Amino acid sequence: MGAHVSGTGFFASVDEVSERLADVGYLASTAVATTVFLADRLGKPLLVEGPAGVGKTELAKAVAAATGSGLVRLQCYEGVDESRALYEWNHAKQLLRITAGRDESWDEARNDIFSEEFLLPRPLLTAIRRTEPTVLLIDETDKADVEVEGLLLEVLGDFQVTVPELGTIVATRQPFVVLTSNATRELSEALRRRCLFLHIDFPDPELERAIVRLKVDGIDDVLADSVVRVITALRAMELRKVPSVAETIDWARTLLALGADTLDEAVVTASLGVILKHQDDVTKAGKQLQLDRVLGAP
Repeated sequence: MGAHVSGTGFFASVDEVSERLADVGYLASTAVATTVFLADRLGKPLLVEGPAGVGKTELAKAVAAATGSGLVRLQCYEGVDESRALYEWNHAKQLLRITAGRDESWDEARNDIFSEEFLLPRPLLTAIRRTEPTVLLIDETDKADVEVEGLLLEVLGDFQVTVPELGTIVATRQPFVVLTSNATRELSEALRRRCLFLHIDFPDPELERAIVRLKVDGIDDVLADSVVRVITALRAMELRKVPSVAETIDWARTLLALGADTLDEAVVTASLGVILKHQDDVTKAGKQLQLDRVLGAP
C-alpha cells in the first residue's frame, strides 16, 4: 500500500454541505449532505446510484462549484480502456522524434520519446497530478467493462499511478471522487467496498417543489405544486421512461412560456412531449392520468 493521502477537507459539517450546495443551486436531502460530508472527511470515493435524471452527475458538479474545485470527468462507455481513462503516448509525435534523430541509438531515442513531453494524460492521471482542489467524476461507471473496474480499484486505492517508463506518480492532493451508476449492471463487490454508497431516488414532492421554485424564475407556488403533483402521478405509472427532475424543470419553464397559470387537460396534453419521450408513454398517460383527482385537495 502507498502512503495515505488525507481527505479533501472541503466541509466542516453536514449543515455546511447543505448550505454551500444550496448556494450553487443544488438542494440536497439530509442523506445526500451527510454522505458527501463523510466522503470528504474520510477521503473515500462516493458511489452514487439511482435512476437516470435524479441529479447524480449534478451532485459532482455542485460539489466542484461549491468548493471552487476543478472538475475532471471520465465519461464511461462500453469499450473505454486504460488509454482513454488513464494515459497514452503520443505515437505520432514519438515517430516524428525518432525520424528526426536518425543518427541516434535506440537507447538514446527511447529515453527521450518516453518522457513527459510525449505523455497524453487522460482523466484519471490528470486528476491524480493536479495540485489544485479537484473533483473527479467517473460518470456512468456501470457502462464500462469489468476490466476498467480493476483499473479504478488500483488508482483509487492509493491515489497513485505507475507509468512504467516514468515511475510512480503519487497524488499530492487527493481529489474528491464521485462515481455514478444507473445500475444497468452490477458493480463488483471490491469496488463497492472501496466507496461510500449513496442511493439517490426521485425527490419527495416537498423537495421537488423547492427545486422547481429555485430553478424556474417567476413560477408561483400553486403552479409549482401542480407540476410536481402531475410528475409524481406519471412516475407511479409503468412508463418506458419516467420524467427526470431536469424534465420537471423543463416542463415548468414550458408552462410559463405558454402563459399557463394553472394546469388543465388541454395544456397538459399539448405539452406532454416535454416530459414524456415515447409515444406509448404519451398514450398511456392520456388514458390513465386523472388530472382532476391528481390536482384535487390533498
